[in-house]
Amino acid sequence: MHRRRFLAAGATAASVGLAGCRSLFQTRSARSPPLVEDRPDAVYVPSHVEGMEMVDTAEAGDYTVALTYSFPHRFWLVNGDRTNQVEIEGSDSVHLMTTVWDTDTGTVIPTDGIRTTITSDGETLVSGEPLWPMLSQNMGVHTGDNLELDGDGTYEVEVDVPPLSARRTGGFRDRFDEQVTADFSLAFAQSTLDEISFERLQDRQGERDALDPMEMDMLPVSTAPAVEDLPGTVVGEGSSGDARFVATRLDSPPAGAGGESTDEGGDSSDERPYLAVSMRTPYNGYPLPLAALSATVARDGETVFDGPLGATVDPDIGYHYGALADVQSGDELAITVDTPPQVSRHEGYETAFLDFAETSMTVEK
Repeated sequence: MHRRRFLAAGATAASVGLAGCRSLFQTRSARSPPLVEDRPDAVYVPSHVEGMEMVDTAEAGDYTVALTYSFPHRFWLVNGDRTNQVEIEGSDSVHLMTTVWDTDTGTVIPTDGIRTTITSDGETLVSGEPLWPMLSQNMGVHTGDNLELDGDGTYEVEVDVPPLSARRTGGFRDRFDEQVTADFSLAFAQSTLDEISFERLQDRQGERDALDPMEMDMLPVSTAPAVEDLPGTVVGEGSSGDARFVATRLDSPPAGAGGESTDEGGDSSDERPYLAVSMRTPYNGYPLPLAALSATVARDGETVFDGPLGATVDPDIGYHYGALADVQSGDELAITVDTPPQVSRHEGYETAFLDFAETSMTVEK
């Protein structure tokens, strides 16, 4: 990233600049209140809730991409089972965000590797900067980062979306496999940024609860399908690390789930059942992407399946972890999180979804 620095010319300009800086720092301090004391190792109501400004949406390949921004704020990166807080830098202008969804179904697609390039008057200010995959209580799954602009003006923003790394099944099979680019024109004004809503939550902060999802006509919410709407037969539910796990069995795998083979007539000769595990947040039911899961199925004391569950995106199941596995009534199903979700978190999620115990359930259906 190219961060330009300017020197004030003359004592008067320097004095005005310092006064402006003090005002800016005071505003940022007010919008970055102290963290909640004694935060639980779970989802909790954060110290504040903030709004955002919609720039626009643009279609790119199979996707629709939304570009939004808010004022710079702290967030946490995840490395393994540890978090690293990203502080607001003095040069940060905005927290720039994207949300990506399938144009046909409106399904939000959790993805990583999104990059952005920002230019102004022919000069590149941000070149191929990665945006972190993120999770927030009011926005759900998105990408974002704190970035520097050069004050009021119009900026050209290019968002590059790479091929989706997760497996695609069902109606998503053979889709999202090309890099696409969405282009935006961002008319930025500090006065507009200053008017974005901000509310302290002193009476609720720290409670074991979550903020409601933001409601915007132009922006779908990344909620996982309701349990009753999942295809197949739901065979068990459990929780660990403050995440919810919902396991469903499909009698035949969705297209693209792996293991398919066809005879000369073109009919599938692999009708093994498919086990799908939806890992989601409590309260709002957002999918938890970029994790590594495995499962064991035991029947009458004998292990009949022991293996990884692949990260998968399906229009009916949503983002989930799945494998070809026969799960029957009376089986013991154990789900293990081998790697916690490697998704950055906004305040209220940074202490959850890191430390998991094995989740066991007896299949009753």
